[in-house]
Amino acid sequence: MAPEREREARSTETAKEQVMEEEIKASGHHPADTNGDGKVSKEEEKMYLEFKRKELEDADAMRDAQRNMTWFALGGLLLYPFAVVVASLVGLDEAQKTLGSMAPTYFVAVAGIVAAFFGAQAMGKK
Repeated sequence: MAPEREREARSTETAKEQVMEEEIKASGHHPADTNGDGKVSKEEEKMYLEFKRKELEDADAMRDAQRNMTWFALGGLLLYPFAVVVASLVGLDEAQKTLGSMAPTYFVAVAGIVAAFFGAQAMGKK
């Protein structure tokens, strides 16, 4: 079990180093160097890594929320016609008319939400 943990620790350290090297090349200085002395202390590195971890968690939570919203919208899109039929069967003629007149706007709005989600997913993969 110890060799496996050792390999994992080395892999994590290598990944951290690669990310930091890429950011140094992109910005010209180390992003974890908050006091500008040209050196990254353990405390600065710890704060930087915590910030990056939070950033990843926030992005993950946002994707989850968008995915849930899209599935909810798709569910509503599929259930809306059934609401019109049920209103008709129950004899709620006014409700049927109202639901029927709202349908074009509702379908366009929901299709926009779904299209925006899938479009953003496609653009993010490029």
